[in-house]
Amino acid sequence: MAGRAPPSRARPAPRPADMTPIDPTATAPRPPTPDLAAAGHDPGHDEPGHDDRHDRGLLFDLSVLAARRVEAAAAPVRLHRRGALKLLGGAGLGLVLAACGSSSSSSGASGASTTAATAGATTSTLGGTTSSTVASTSGTVTDAIPEETGGPYPADGTNGPDVLTESGIVREDITTSFGDYSGTAEGLPLGVDLTVVHAGDGSPFPGAALYLWHANRDGQYSLYTAPDQNYLRGVQVAGDDGTLSFSTIFPGCYDGRWPHMHFEVYPSVGDLTSVDDRLVTSQLAMPEDLCAEVYGSTAGYEASVSNLARTSLATDMVFSDGVDLQLPTVSGTPAGGDLRIALTIAVNG
Repeated sequence: MAGRAPPSRARPAPRPADMTPIDPTATAPRPPTPDLAAAGHDPGHDEPGHDDRHDRGLLFDLSVLAARRVEAAAAPVRLHRRGALKLLGGAGLGLVLAACGSSSSSSGASGASTTAATAGATTSTLGGTTSSTVASTSGTVTDAIPEETGGPYPADGTNGPDVLTESGIVREDITTSFGDYSGTAEGLPLGVDLTVVHAGDGSPFPGAALYLWHANRDGQYSLYTAPDQNYLRGVQVAGDDGTLSFSTIFPGCYDGRWPHMHFEVYPSVGDLTSVDDRLVTSQLAMPEDLCAEVYGSTAGYEASVSNLARTSLATDMVFSDGVDLQLPTVSGTPAGGDLRIALTIAVNG
C-alpha cells in the first residue's frame, strides 16, 4: 500500500501472494562480470555444455546473489515478510549474507519495503501447556500493516455514531462506558501493548493516535448490538518510542468470524475529527491457543467455545490471506490475571 488508504470500508482485494522463492541453483541473468580469476574460475571449463556455476568460488556466488537481491528489490510486486524469509532462507543463504555484512532490507521502485530482519519466537505457558507465537519488534517490522475492513460497527462516523468526536474517548482503560453512558464490560482482563512505527525503516511514530474497538464477551459491539453502552472503544497516543497501551477484556468469538480487534491509526490526535485523515484501518487476530484456553476456562465465554470450533484463521474472511503482521505475541496467563498481548504496527505516513 503506498500513501494513505482510501476511506472505503469495503473489504479490499486480497494482498498479493508471496513471491516464489528463488532457487539458488537456477540459471539467472548474470550480474556485471566479476573478477573470475580472483573467484577461482578455471577458464578450461568454458567449453559448450559445461555448467561451471558450482565451481567458480564464493566471490562469484556472492556476486550472483547480490544481483538477484537487487532485482527482487526493484520488482513491482510487494515482497511480504514471508517472501523475504523464503528469499534469504534457502540453503543457508541468510547466514552467508549476514556473515558478509550484507544489508537485510531494501526499498523497491514502488516504495514498498521488505522486513529488516527475521522474527523471533516468544514462548508462553497457557493452562500448563507451552505454546510459541511469532514475535515481532519495532526493530524488525517494516512492512505496512495490511488494510482491512472496519466492519459494520466502527462508530467513527462512517456508519452511524462517531465516538471520535466525544470528550473522554482518549483513555487507556476502555472497559467502562463514558460520557452519557454507564456500564462496565465483563470478561477476562487483558492488556494490549501496541507500537506504531513508520513503514520502510521501522522508526517510531510518536504522536500517532490509535483508535481501538472490539466486541464484548458476548460478541456484541457497543452502540450497535449493545446500543446502551459505548465501552470497549478508546484512543491512545503513541509516545516518543511509538508505544501505547490499553486495558480491556478478552473479546468473545461470535459466529462467522475469528476472534479479533479493530483499529485505525491517525497521524495525530488532532486528526481524529476527520476519518479521511486516517492512515490505515486494520485488525489484529487473537492467537488460536490463547483463544482455546480463555474460552474453555473462563466463565461467561461458553458461547465462544462452539463459535470458535466453527471457524479458523485459514477460512476467516479477513485473515485467510495471512496473519504474519497481525498476530500479536502473548505474555502472562489467563489464570494469573496478568495476560497481555503485544503487536508492532507499521504504517505509511
